[in-house]
Amino acid sequence: MDFCTPEEHQEFLRSCPEFERMLVRSGIKVLKYWFSVSWEEQRRRFESRNEEALKRWKLSEMDLAEHQLYVKYSQAKDTTFQYTDIKQAPWFVVPSDDKRRARLNCMSHILSQFDYADIVPDPVVLPEREEISYIRPPMTEQTFVPLEY
Repeated sequence: MDFCTPEEHQEFLRSCPEFERMLVRSGIKVLKYWFSVSWEEQRRRFESRNEEALKRWKLSEMDLAEHQLYVKYSQAKDTTFQYTDIKQAPWFVVPSDDKRRARLNCMSHILSQFDYADIVPDPVVLPEREEISYIRPPMTEQTFVPLEY
């Protein structure tokens, strides 16, 4: 897609691991995630967006071009991993054909990388509704949004 020159790309591949090592030496935890979506699932999502008028805005010309170049993008990802998947800051691949599970698995993994206190609050007692001598106006006197869905 010509986001950068070949020289800029090579410089990125050279500099990125050095920069990440510097961050780690400085005490920063570097987490890198690759959400991996199969070509078939990507196509299914694009078709779904195209069929639903309310989702069609999500489908861009760039999406279509990238979908066509899926193999080239996969090759670029593999090259990036080859240079930037380092011991101090590895890539974590998240199988993402199922969006919900992918997000939950990624969040779970992120949390597993840090020590933290479990701060789940205890259940509360829900109060009863206060009863007062008030009669609400009839719903027929209100203007509602049409129920389209």
